[in-house]
Amino acid sequence: MDRRPENMERITTPALAQAFIDQQIADLRAQIGDKKVLLALSGGVDSSVVAALLIKAVGKQLVCVHVNHGLLRKGEPEQVIEVFRNQMNANLVYVDATDRFLDKLAGVSEPEKKRKIIGGEFIEVFAEEARKLDGIDFLAQGTIWPDILESEKGIKAHHNAGGLPEDMKFQLVEPVKILFKDEVRVVGKQLGLPDGMVYRQPFPGPGLGVRCTGAITRDRLEAVRESDAILREEFAKSGLAGKVWQYFTAIPDLKSVGIKDGKRVDEWCAIIRAVNTTDAMTATIEPIPYELLNRIVSRITTEVKGINRVLYDLTPKPTGTIEWE
Repeated sequence: MDRRPENMERITTPALAQAFIDQQIADLRAQIGDKKVLLALSGGVDSSVVAALLIKAVGKQLVCVHVNHGLLRKGEPEQVIEVFRNQMNANLVYVDATDRFLDKLAGVSEPEKKRKIIGGEFIEVFAEEARKLDGIDFLAQGTIWPDILESEKGIKAHHNAGGLPEDMKFQLVEPVKILFKDEVRVVGKQLGLPDGMVYRQPFPGPGLGVRCTGAITRDRLEAVRESDAILREEFAKSGLAGKVWQYFTAIPDLKSVGIKDGKRVDEWCAIIRAVNTTDAMTATIEPIPYELLNRIVSRITTEVKGINRVLYDLTPKPTGTIEWE
């Protein structure tokens, strides 16, 4: 099925999720047969649900490749290895390509060019790993319905298997492409994935690369990673983690004067973004309690090297997109 049927009932219950799972398992087995399928596993909700569906459908015929491009959130590569290799016994290949990606991105400030470099380099690394494997006929992807809609409207550059080298001819497997993000979560829960993965907030393919706006530098990228970790930790402690769709920090290449330890400093600002939505097509702002905001500001400005200001982005979508780039 290439398009979401107009009369399709929204998947909101375990029964509807199970019906979808049963249908997908049957479809996947029919499509894949006894062949092997390759999946780029980011550890995000979409690719994790696709992995779980494929593990149920074809087991060890699935090979998951996790590419660490150096733009992941704090602790994420370790979590992917723990959940999929150790707990789910998945056939997982882990590749640390941090230096390779960051060297290619050095000095590049234009957002779409950054996305294309990240997407292109990811395909290169992924293709190199795929060539080491024998008998792969299928490529699985965690494409969801808003990805298709936004790429059709020209809002989002949608990277897929079309970018793979000519000698790599895979048939596509996209089992959740007609689902909205909230439906993917319900399906993931029904599949038995851990809550920490199912309810994890969405994360863009280029990762922190679109939150370290402008030309990425290693020090500013580390400031994004550390400030984001503080924000997530404080949201979890205050009970907001499960109630807010997406929350993160972005750090533009913009410095302002400040005072630290009685001395004048020129440092970056961290921007907090926290939004609610059901389908990612529109989004509203989450009001963060002032006491919590104060605590987050205090921690980021004292614990994160190079940050002297914290701002809160109050712009809904539209006019602002959820991400800054």
